[in-house]
Amino acid sequence: MAASYDRASEIKAFDETKLGVKGLVDSGITKIPQFFIQPPVQSSPKSLPAEIPVIDLTGVKSDVALRSEVVKQVKSASEIFGFFQVVNHGIPLEMLEEMLEGVRRFHEAEVEIKKKYYTRDVSKKVVYNSNFDLYEGPAANWRDTMLVNMAPQPPKLNELPVACRDVTFKYTTYIKELGATLFELLSEGLGLKSNHLTEIECDKGLNVLSHYYPPCPEPHLTVGTTKRSDPDFLTMLLQDGIGGLQVFYENYWVEVPPLSGALVVNIGDLLQIISNDKFKSVEHRVLANGSRPRVSVACFFITNRNPAYNRLYGPIKELTTDESPPLYKETTVRDFLNYYDSKGLAGTSVLDHFRL
Repeated sequence: MAASYDRASEIKAFDETKLGVKGLVDSGITKIPQFFIQPPVQSSPKSLPAEIPVIDLTGVKSDVALRSEVVKQVKSASEIFGFFQVVNHGIPLEMLEEMLEGVRRFHEAEVEIKKKYYTRDVSKKVVYNSNFDLYEGPAANWRDTMLVNMAPQPPKLNELPVACRDVTFKYTTYIKELGATLFELLSEGLGLKSNHLTEIECDKGLNVLSHYYPPCPEPHLTVGTTKRSDPDFLTMLLQDGIGGLQVFYENYWVEVPPLSGALVVNIGDLLQIISNDKFKSVEHRVLANGSRPRVSVACFFITNRNPAYNRLYGPIKELTTDESPPLYKETTVRDFLNYYDSKGLAGTSVLDHFRL
């Protein structure tokens, strides 16, 4: 790196434009700024001919035999991959498409509209920016994001951008219902009563992260999302047809191909902690691409940093024994998130910090 390169100043100048990565692309750049360049390990993928499970939720609420089989599938996928896709989940295809289009409308709106929401104040209900860890991470991701804190205390309707206002509220109604079903299946997969995870409020909070990955002039030098695991209990991801999502499994990258009408579900760090490593929060990433913009919507089940939410989370007592003692210390969601954000997406798991 050239001695004259002032990384901090370049990052600050980028942030102060409030234009994000899309602003760079719209300006016509042919070379990406240096602070987006990832270490070589990020851009040297290996692939493994493995498949992320696809689970059909048809009849899961009405057929006892079908439900038992689905619980087995969810349990197996959560133990092995930490990822699976769900189909026939009850959310209409039109709703999925409308949500993606609303996100696209916002990110492709006039810059003066988007600038109104650009902030790094995570206490706000709507946070639009590029890279939450822009100043902490070793390299920036080729991605802009709008985060909306939808639960437990949703924003007022007029606090959301018009481009995606109505559809976000409609979509999250479906997501909450599906989340309740998935937490039941996960509870049963752990051998607990079906409402255990909801009783301890794993589904109480919901953050909706709408991602926009502009086409990149040098996609081999950066990534859309750095290798990371999710700092939540459970994530439900809606992705468009572009592709690029990969899961790290047995030291290889496994593709998660776009599947029309499907949602990608993955275990978060906090669920790995409370399941005492029975379910795996697996690292994943999104590749940059040089052709078309990619849009996705990640719904994180997690409460926010409000001091009022001071519940301690550690390994569930019913899952520990003398032979299988607790592997993690207890933590609040607030403390967990504060540590996660201070660390940034450095390519290493935050779970080690909470291990006993």
